[in-house]
Formats: sequence, C-alpha cells, structure tokens
Amino acid sequence: MFAAPFHLRGAKDAHEFGYGRDANPTWSALEGALGALEGGTSLVFASGMAALTAVLMTVCKPGDKLVAVHDGYPGVRFVAQERLHGVEVQFVATDTEEICAAVEGARLVWIETPSNPKLDVCDIAAISAAAHAAGALVAVDNTLATPLGQQCLALGADIAMMSGTKTLCGHSDVLLGAVSVRDPELVDALKRWRSQSGSVVGAFEAWLAHRSLATLALRLERSSAGALAVAGALRERGVEVFHPSDHAASSQMRFYGCLVGFVLDSAEHAQAFLQRSELVAEATSFGGVHATAERRDRWGTDDVPPGFIRYSAGIEDPEDLVADLLRAL
Repeated sequence: MFAAPFHLRGAKDAHEFGYGRDANPTWSALEGALGALEGGTSLVFASGMAALTAVLMTVCKPGDKLVAVHDGYPGVRFVAQERLHGVEVQFVATDTEEICAAVEGARLVWIETPSNPKLDVCDIAAISAAAHAAGALVAVDNTLATPLGQQCLALGADIAMMSGTKTLCGHSDVLLGAVSVRDPELVDALKRWRSQSGSVVGAFEAWLAHRSLATLALRLERSSAGALAVAGALRERGVEVFHPSDHAASSQMRFYGCLVGFVLDSAEHAQAFLQRSELVAEATSFGGVHATAERRDRWGTDDVPPGFIRYSAGIEDPEDLVADLLRAL
C-alpha cells in the first residue's frame, strides 16, 4: 500500500498502522510469508546491508565481544570495525572448530554459510550449541541458501539474516533485506532500530519481493543445478573450483545455491573469459534469473587470487551454461 500516514483516530496505538516508517500493510504480508518460511518472526529492511547493520547495532554494546567470520560478506567487517565502538571483534575462518573455539565471552557469533565468495560451509547446529553454552547468540547470513535451502532457526541459530536482493527476490530489480528471530524482545528492538534509522523498504519493493516468493523454489532448484553442472565441468578441465558440495557440513542444506567460484591463472585470463561468455553478464551481486559473474578481486574486499571468478548460475538450461562456459574457456 502506498501511504506515508494512515487514518489513525484517538490513541497512537489505536490501529496497527499509523505512520509509514513504522509499519505498512504490504510489509506485513511479506513478513508473514517470510516468517512462515523461517519458522520465526521476520522483519524486512531497505537492503541486506540495512538488515545486518540492524542486528549488529541492536545486539552489540560497548564492552561486548563479537565473533565474526572474515571470509563472508565484507559489509559485516566494515560495520564491525568502523561502527561498533567499544566492541571487541574477533575474526575467524568459516570453520566449525575454529568458530566454536572462539565463542567464550562472546555476545554474538556471526557466521555465513555457505560463505561468500569462497563458499565454505560450517555446522550451524554445532556452533549454536557451543555459543549457547557460552551465553552467546548466533546470527547466520543465509543469503545464498535462503530458508528453502536451510532452516537456520530450526538448526539452533537465534537470528537468520538475508539479503533479499539476491536469490530471495531473484530478478535483480529489488534492494531488500530481512531478519528473522524468535525472541519477542529482539523483535521489538529491531523494529525500534528500523524506525529510528529509517532503514525501511518501499511498499512497491515489498510487493515485488512477495510476488517473487511464488517462484523461489523453482528458481533455487534450477540455479543450484546449473551451478553444480558448471562446477563439474570446471573440475573436468582441471580448474580449481569452490562449491558448497565440497564440504561435509553441506548435508544440512537442501539446495546448494546458485554460486560457484573458480580460479583462472591471471586477472587477464579471467577478464577475457568474462568478455567471451555469451550467456553470462559481468555484474556484481548474484541470485538472479540470468547468469552473472565477476572477477571478485576487482573490489579489493576479499582474500582471493586475481583470477578468482564468482559465477552465479541463473535459470538457464544447465547444458547451455556448460556449453557457454567451455566456449569461453
């Protein structure tokens, strides 16, 4: 619904909707659908960055300790290092044992599995058990797998976060983020942050996201199959490949997601590959219905070789993606 103010007679809480920065009927419909998928209460935000910032700024206070993976989305590192004043930050690899060993004294443990861009996988259930024993909360960035790929809250996590810009919305036309939790007090705190920071999603964007949920399972299944086919073709060529199926902990996942990473021997060869591909557009982000890829080192935010390519399979025929890949190689 396109409205900034709503009709509100009497007390400020006389109606569910009073002002558009606090609530909107279209958000509510989307949040209800996401909550059903996540098994908790979901809140939507203006972007994935807004969603993760809401979690970090709401949960972490001066004197707290944050444990976060260093090989995940760089936005977490930026906020942790530049905005969480007085918070001790410890970065670890996306490795179950290393994360569990670091949880003592932590307020929040932030993981991303599969990680981005190297697609490492860790055990959400094991990490959640260790963190809870130490008195810490666990947040999982579930952008790649989505709640159809893995149920973070059911596996023991306290917070599931997604950039809806990627696979969830899936048409490369929406900036949106979401956070799902089960604790009512945390829900209220996140709502206050959203209203106070103004990190709200527009009604039309929320409608587009809600519309996209109807095809999420179909898109995720097809793009996962495409990425797996591309990974197999690359391995047959002797190319170094990164894919969630390489890890035992991926057994917790129903779908692997659309991404595959691989390394060519130089930045020049990687760029030539991108230019020669006919089906793959060179673009950042991932999870859309059209295949995209990029030389990830161009951003300088990830510990990857110059020839590392992050490849996102769309919903094209996997055989067509493989044929295009081999031609471009």
